[in-house]
Amino acid sequence: MHSFQTWAFILKFYAPWCGHCKKLEPVWNEVGTEMRNMGSPVKVGKMDATSFSSIASEFGVRGYPTIKLLKGDLAYNYRGPRTKDDIIEFANRVAGPLIRPLPSQHMFEHVQKRHRVLFVYVGGESPLKEKYIEVASELIVYTYFFSASEDVLPEYVTLPELPAVMVFKDGTYFVYDGKILFLILGKLVAIAVIDDKNSSVEHTRLKSIIQEVARDYRDHFHRDFQFGHMDGNDYINSLLMDDLTIPTIVVLNTSNQQYFLPDRHIESTEDMVQFINNILDGTAEAQGGDGLLQRIKRIIYDAKSTIVSVFKSSPLLGCFLFGLPLGVISIMCYGICTADTEGEVFEHEGAKKESGDRELTDEGSEEEQEEEKNGKYTELSDGELKQKDIMEKKKD
Repeated sequence: MHSFQTWAFILKFYAPWCGHCKKLEPVWNEVGTEMRNMGSPVKVGKMDATSFSSIASEFGVRGYPTIKLLKGDLAYNYRGPRTKDDIIEFANRVAGPLIRPLPSQHMFEHVQKRHRVLFVYVGGESPLKEKYIEVASELIVYTYFFSASEDVLPEYVTLPELPAVMVFKDGTYFVYDGKILFLILGKLVAIAVIDDKNSSVEHTRLKSIIQEVARDYRDHFHRDFQFGHMDGNDYINSLLMDDLTIPTIVVLNTSNQQYFLPDRHIESTEDMVQFINNILDGTAEAQGGDGLLQRIKRIIYDAKSTIVSVFKSSPLLGCFLFGLPLGVISIMCYGICTADTEGEVFEHEGAKKESGDRELTDEGSEEEQEEEKNGKYTELSDGELKQKDIMEKKKD
């Protein structure tokens, strides 16, 4: 029987044109059916992020599909495989108690068999426990966190002091003290990115190298590194905003979003150890990060990925969605440019007409001047005639 302290809701944000969303749809229906049949209090739903864009934006949805579990006022992102069992396991883990108690040795053994990595807090209330809870709230999306009393632990466990945080893995255990517990959050993760279906030498060799380093160099690197392998490069490409060719090795810094790539092929365990040492001593070049430029790059990358996804899943819809706005913008630009040109023509014709009117007005003035001149000429002629008549009378 489930006893979750607060309500929980696992939600899939999707877009109708997204091919990955359509592929996830039958899996999502199976998740809802099974969780309902098992009596889980976690509600399963989905939301069209294109119709409810304000809600999707509020939850920071940047790609499709995005799966989030809402618990109280917190939202947890799911980044694991998109399978029914993995999604259900994530929902039950995150929606449940942050720290799960182990009241007996039988329960401890049962949980240890089910989990490859086991985090356990031993002791009473303390500042270390507060730090442990803080770390658990960040990493509950990846693994479980437990608490137990000292008498519940296996007989082979020896603790120098209490309280303590222990990690059980591969049949052995490690103890974290308060000074280095923060390394759980800031660990470097060395990943062999391979194709599990590919049985070629390159793929199997890199996987073996990672396993050998994790086993044989545990004492050297376990405080700073975690090791693993990943099937396929889709997730790692979206994380790094780059297209990695597999098989390859990548080291992620979970505290600041930086990553490291080897400058040459990893051919042996010794090459991998040298690569790790270069990272630890600062000679390996760090890429990525969470600075302003990387955030801008992330926005551009997400936009590009969305456009590519639209055209891959539905080319005609992509042409309509992106071609129509471009066409409208082009028409608007053409209209603005044409309006400016016609305005210039009208201004030119208006100026020409005004100039013509001015010429006509000037010509009219010249005619009036000519008439006045002719009038004066006529008057002068009459005067001359009168003077001529007077002269003739004097002669007589």
